[in-house]
Amino acid sequence: MMMGDSTVPKRHLLGAWESLWQTPEMLVEIETAWSLSGYLLVCFSAGYFIHDTVDIVVSHQARASWEYLVHHVMAMGAFFSGIFWSSFVGGGVLTLLVEVSNIFLTIRMMMKINNAQDLLLYRVNKYVNLVMYFLFRLAPQAYLTSFFLQYAGQRTLGTFLLGILLMLDVMILIYFSRLLRSDFCPGLVPGQQHKDKFLTE
Repeated sequence: MMMGDSTVPKRHLLGAWESLWQTPEMLVEIETAWSLSGYLLVCFSAGYFIHDTVDIVVSHQARASWEYLVHHVMAMGAFFSGIFWSSFVGGGVLTLLVEVSNIFLTIRMMMKINNAQDLLLYRVNKYVNLVMYFLFRLAPQAYLTSFFLQYAGQRTLGTFLLGILLMLDVMILIYFSRLLRSDFCPGLVPGQQHKDKFLTE
């Protein structure tokens, strides 16, 4: 979720906090909890992913950004469950907490683009980034995955969403390993991977 209008992630984040503040039961009643603000946020987020997907394809960036496309398709599948069946809206809102982590990932990316890796701010940010990645990506993803595991083997919407979550789990862990290698073990990063790409640098 790094492409397109930079103000969109801020709206995702503010909307997620507002929805959880108004309807805190979304944190535990992931399937049944519902609020108008949460529902509208899920609709807005799905629209953003549709727009960004079309933008990637139209601008002929599909090959270079195939990871974004895979992520966007899976995210849209998850958000559509909340839009058309009004189920798991709480889960959709929880996934948008990743925008907290994206703030620091964006700072990191901008500093790398400007070759500012030697600044103190970059060194501080890489540790903050690590903590935020754990708190707002890995932890919520693990929480949601543990919740959806109860649907394993059932022929329900929950099983479909579990499948999406497990694929996203793999992607998030791959990105996390790239982040660790790039910022903390740069000697392990092959020369061919030194590209301006999400989390590879």
